[in-house]
Amino acid sequence: MDPIVNPLAVHLQTVKRRLIVIGGTILGWLLVAFSFSADIMAWMNRPFRNQLAFYGPTEALFASIKVSFLAAVILSLPVIFYQIWRLIAPALLPNERRWAVPLLCLAGGSFGLGLVFCNVVVLPLVIDFFVSFGLDRDVTPQLSVGTYIDFNVKFLLIFGFAFELPLVMTLLAVAGAVPATTFARYRKHAILAALIVSAVVTPDATVFTMLLMAVPLMLLYEIGILGAKFFGRRSADDRVDLPLDPDLPMGTAGTRIR
Repeated sequence: MDPIVNPLAVHLQTVKRRLIVIGGTILGWLLVAFSFSADIMAWMNRPFRNQLAFYGPTEALFASIKVSFLAAVILSLPVIFYQIWRLIAPALLPNERRWAVPLLCLAGGSFGLGLVFCNVVVLPLVIDFFVSFGLDRDVTPQLSVGTYIDFNVKFLLIFGFAFELPLVMTLLAVAGAVPATTFARYRKHAILAALIVSAVVTPDATVFTMLLMAVPLMLLYEIGILGAKFFGRRSADDRVDLPLDPDLPMGTAGTRIR
């Protein structure tokens, strides 16, 4: 007699196997990235341009581990997305599978674009603003490497995930969950939400950093509306109801087939 296979147990084993592959990949890249942690920290130090200091025996070590882990996660994104794709592929229809891989690649590209935009545009403005504020008061900047790396990593992750907003809005419109007209109708609410989110997630709650976070969010929301308008399903208000021909056959749901 064949043993009874529990579908839930099989699914959990599959998820466990995917997570082990993802964890092993991140660990491998972490070891590689740690050997280049000095170069990564030099890249992250570009907005400040001064020598960082450390005030504890382990502060420099943990700062190197943090930047190495961030680099490892970024380098592991192709494997992470591939494992997610292998996990959800059996539940997708053939036409949905065709779009899944490009969407996953687009999600990774959007995240990377957010990191680059933050490091090249946002962080130099933020750090220059705060350092200049201290210099104007005859205070010499002595930034701790741990504090500086934490500050940078938080900003990088926030902008990386924020750049996923247009893709999420477009996918919601394509799925028919939220049409573009609804996004446009709640634009004022989205602006208020961007200000609130910026006040909550930014490392410091100053108006300057809030605006540096909120303004890109508003622009990304507008890009999301355009994406939802071009690629999303048409809402019921936008559809044109054609007259029904009484000679056409009835569909299975009781409506006439046009």
